[in-house]
Amino acid sequence: MNEVLHFMDIRSTDPTYNLALEEYLLTHHMEGEILLLWQNANTIVIGRNQNTEEEINRPFVEEHGVTVVRRTTGGGAVYHDMGNLNYSFIQDVDDPEKMSIAALAVPVVKALATMGVEAEVSGRNDILVDGKKVSGVAQRMHKNRILHHGTLLYASNPDMVAGALQVREDKFISKSAKSVRARIGNIQDYVQDKTMNIETFRARLIEALTESRDVRPIVLTPDEEAEITKLQMEKYRNWDWTYGKSPAYALHTAARFPGGRLEVKADVQNGVIQDIRFIGDFLALMEIDPAQEALNGVRFEREDVRKALAPLPIGKIFGAVTTDEILTLLFEA
Repeated sequence: MNEVLHFMDIRSTDPTYNLALEEYLLTHHMEGEILLLWQNANTIVIGRNQNTEEEINRPFVEEHGVTVVRRTTGGGAVYHDMGNLNYSFIQDVDDPEKMSIAALAVPVVKALATMGVEAEVSGRNDILVDGKKVSGVAQRMHKNRILHHGTLLYASNPDMVAGALQVREDKFISKSAKSVRARIGNIQDYVQDKTMNIETFRARLIEALTESRDVRPIVLTPDEEAEITKLQMEKYRNWDWTYGKSPAYALHTAARFPGGRLEVKADVQNGVIQDIRFIGDFLALMEIDPAQEALNGVRFEREDVRKALAPLPIGKIFGAVTTDEILTLLFEA
């Protein structure tokens, strides 16, 4: 008798919904093996233990309307677009220490082999083809259930991947888990059928991963959909989850503007400025203290900082350095 596989081919491209759905199934569907396939549109997904600001190129993210969201698994930040396909396995596990990432990635490697793609799992928990990363994988436990998920870069835009995740390394100092950048590749370049688009790839992947299985679709009840939407709104669309959960870090950056050189040093905890100091040769007419005091306790977000500075006589405190230039220093320099 074929083994049962509960399957859902998710057609939402909203990362906040998709991650909420995945978490709900992990924590509420406690029997049997589950396979999910899903895509996120124009998104950076941050690892559970990462500092969000350290992982994203904020000016690029804002310019291109990239959604930023934190997942519940560890590992590094990844960029998702519609040229990328994500998979999730959820299943029982008796001995978590024996359930390695490599073991759970094997079905995907075998599925790629059916399309002529010679892939392997690297020691860094990536799936590689010709030495290039085509998949980043991560996993977590919930009771006796394990979630193993990963990306599959089929035809992702390499310029968007590089631009969204390119951050100046000396701007932040923290003990958070840093992403390891690797040479990335697209599976499309290695498949035998050069006419295969991502939808065909999706179909071929489903065929390979469900072969010899008794596939049963996952059908959600209205009550379950309501619970998933609640989780989506209260967690995955919540600033506190994506930014506020970031480990403490120090910000140190400087720039020269027409009105003088301005340097800033700040401690940020849970996404909130705890201490900030401005230094420079700008021609101030009064003490810097009001600006520093106004920003303590403010979320490290451009508009929050702008609102906190708005009531102050910026021209007297910072001379010819403007509010927009201060924001540029904090969020773009």
